[in-house]
Amino acid sequence: MGTGTSHGVPVIGCDCPVCKSTDPKNNRTRCSCLIQVSGKNLLIDTPPEFRIQALREDLRLVDAVLFTHAHADHIFGLDDIRRYNDISGRSIPCYGNARSLEVLRQTFRYVFTRTQVGGGKPKLELVEVTGPMEVAGVPVVPIPAWHGRIPVLGYRMGSFAYITDCSRIPEGSMRLLEGLHTLVLGAIRHEPHETHMSIGEGLEVVKRLQPTKTFFTHITHRLDHEATNAALPEGVELAYDGLRWDVE
Repeated sequence: MGTGTSHGVPVIGCDCPVCKSTDPKNNRTRCSCLIQVSGKNLLIDTPPEFRIQALREDLRLVDAVLFTHAHADHIFGLDDIRRYNDISGRSIPCYGNARSLEVLRQTFRYVFTRTQVGGGKPKLELVEVTGPMEVAGVPVVPIPAWHGRIPVLGYRMGSFAYITDCSRIPEGSMRLLEGLHTLVLGAIRHEPHETHMSIGEGLEVVKRLQPTKTFFTHITHRLDHEATNAALPEGVELAYDGLRWDVE
């Protein structure tokens, strides 16, 4: 759904070649992912452009939301979930670790307190992730990781896994990622970063796990889509907004 860093691409006030590029794959809204399985739509994160992404992909239903963490670029589209309450006529479960759920309660306080009749707001059910679970009938394995010093979650469903905003994956979580077909992994730029993996660090994870296919996401304006892909090894490429693929 979205593949950009917290600033998105183009970056406000930037005249670099990627920000001025005419290649649509260099236009990156903030990160999110949609998994469609067994007739269910599971959304990972609700970035500020979620409404734009949902219109672009003609997304008619959301059955659940899985939050990786609660930074602004991953949660600030949450209010637009209320349209799916209207369509489905029910509340929508939102999953995350304890830290993320507490930030959601604070940031979107109006959602969880009594307000005047007629004020549209999302109807959400916050569910703490404590281990493997079923989400809308789909088996999901949470993957604990670290975003600097902040605990975050990736998610695995079958032979697919999604981990963004991550600087370190503990050994126990690496074992949970063995045998993947498709890995989506945050790799922000070539240069080192305190709270994100670089391209080089991402490639080390790929070398260890050896998934069939890897897409890097959460990409800055320092990476041109075509030039970066040309230098990546076989089976690894940058993701782009609107990318779709099938995996069993």
